[in-house]
Amino acid sequence: MTCSLSITKDKWRKNLMADVSGTWLGTYWQQGIPTRFEVTLIQSGNTLTGRILDDSNLGEAQLTGEVVGHRISFIKRYFTTSPDPITYVGTISEHEDYMQGQWSIKLWDSGPWEARRNGDALIADLQTRIEKKVSLTSV
Repeated sequence: MTCSLSITKDKWRKNLMADVSGTWLGTYWQQGIPTRFEVTLIQSGNTLTGRILDDSNLGEAQLTGEVVGHRISFIKRYFTTSPDPITYVGTISEHEDYMQGQWSIKLWDSGPWEARRNGDALIADLQTRIEKKVSLTSV
């Protein structure tokens, strides 16, 4: 009976809070222009820390935030280029392999973002989208 109770407890916890630890590849759009990024997330309970490397001249940033259920929020701060923190909020898919949301810099700029767990499936999906000329925002 202890085993089934433990499994039920694990399923219950999993439903309460997504696990986003690991490497993700994503895109954010600023004024309609996409920028790719790679982020490594470390989750401890609902606390989130990590590093982001943008595929642009903005470079590397650190992040701090939280995961509550299947909602994610974090603040991104670049090491050298931009003094303004960027707030990201979003939702995490049921399978914990995709997340999307909105980012904002104060009240003057914002846009959508999305990320998928790093892996072969991501590269294959990106290649398919490129070949079919499918928008990266259509999921």
